Amino acid sequence: MLEPDDIALFRGAVKGVKALKQDKFIAPRQKMSKKKSTLRDIREKEDTLFYFSDEYEPLLNEESAVRYLREGEDSHILKQLRRGDFSPELFLDLHGLTKEQAKIELASLLQACENEHVYCASVMTGYGSYILKRQIPRWLVQHPKVRALHQAPKAWGGDAAILILFEV
Repeated sequence: MLEPDDIALFRGAVKGVKALKQDKFIAPRQKMSKKKSTLRDIREKEDTLFYFSDEYEPLLNEESAVRYLREGEDSHILKQLRRGDFSPELFLDLHGLTKEQAKIELASLLQACENEHVYCASVMTGYGSYILKRQIPRWLVQHPKVRALHQAPKAWGGDAAILILFEV
């Protein structure tokens, strides 16, 4: 506790002193421009497209239901996908798209799943000429975040759809 003499001494020492104005400037945070965010989105899509080679031929059995399990994953995951234990949070419908358009849309789906921490998605390829139905799994097995994929159960599209399980 201060003595009254000490307080009087302090007040006498600072008598006539003017208070300083704030002399520090704190710059406001700059918002990212739309142009920069658009460029970043394009770059992310290009990075994701990097994984998809049209010439890669994985060892997939195309005679039976489409399925893939990344090495080191539990085989029970495929059974869960087949039964529909995982419900997809995002859906991608590729009906009527060309192979190149489908590749770009698939890259966007993978990027969205990564950004939004989605662990299961559904890609609807349709029946058509089976070009996309054969190509989509070939692209998906190349992506490092894809843990497993399986032909969707009837509730999620059956033969015309694929369920994908992602690493979150």
